[in-house]
Amino acid sequence: MTMSAGTNAQRSRYNRDAVLSATPVRLLTMLYDRLLLDLNRAEAAQQRQDWQIASENLLHAQAIVSELSTSLIVEAWDGGEGLFSLYTYVSTAMVSANTSRDPARTRECIVLLEPLRQTWHEAAELLPATPTPAAGRSGELGIG
Repeated sequence: MTMSAGTNAQRSRYNRDAVLSATPVRLLTMLYDRLLLDLNRAEAAQQRQDWQIASENLLHAQAIVSELSTSLIVEAWDGGEGLFSLYTYVSTAMVSANTSRDPARTRECIVLLEPLRQTWHEAAELLPATPTPAAGRSGELGIG
């Protein structure tokens, strides 16, 4: 069953509004959720040798990692440099997974990033439900 153009437009509007109204912490968890979704979709596509779908998902995952890398304030915390190095590594691994059509490289990225996704979700749950005046500052959790 396919969605109508009206349903797709409503979904797009809802997603856009969710992103525009999200706190920086929520945006971070949304990015990680989508990153892992893309990687899992890419791996599944590679397994069935659907190279076009695999490539599209890997390219989108690379764009997310690029966004995470550029928004990371490395100096904000002791682990910043290590996280930046991890982003650099997985970005290179995704390029390799795409060009060599290697699902094992895609799986490696999933294994490295899934614990981070979970950790960011756990950290987000520890924050107050309503933003405090300081919560809206750029750089919260080391992202800009």
